[in-house]
Amino acid sequence: MHYLLDTNILLRACDPASSSYVLALEAIARLLAQGEECVITPQVLIEFWAVATRPIAVNGLGWNAEQTHTEVEQILDQFTLLEDNPQIFTYWLSYVTTYKVMGKRVHDARLIAVILTHGVTHLLTFNTDDFTSTAGIVIVHPQTVIDSQ
Repeated sequence: MHYLLDTNILLRACDPASSSYVLALEAIARLLAQGEECVITPQVLIEFWAVATRPIAVNGLGWNAEQTHTEVEQILDQFTLLEDNPQIFTYWLSYVTTYKVMGKRVHDARLIAVILTHGVTHLLTFNTDDFTSTAGIVIVHPQTVIDSQ
């Protein structure tokens, strides 16, 4: 199975000050130990960069561009990057139209489109409520990965 790592998973796994740091790391480690493949998308890395470089006072990590670049390179070395392609937009437009997705949720809908395009089966996220149930996609909270043993 393939697990797409949501932005919030990567952010917490890179931030030792986060209360979810250990949970994020342990969930990823458990998946990899079980032979699962963890994948990422350009969108996840773009969102990661935005939050990582945002000031701490406004819910960011407060990192500079160099530190963020180093982390992104490490993430790219560790996980498979699913390339963007034109079919993603087609899936996305159909999804947001069918499910009447509006506002900030359109970004999450794009992740669903990437999942559908690339045949990924699972999404690992702390924000399970942000994703509506879609046939063929399993939305997984990191605690579920830990509890499954």
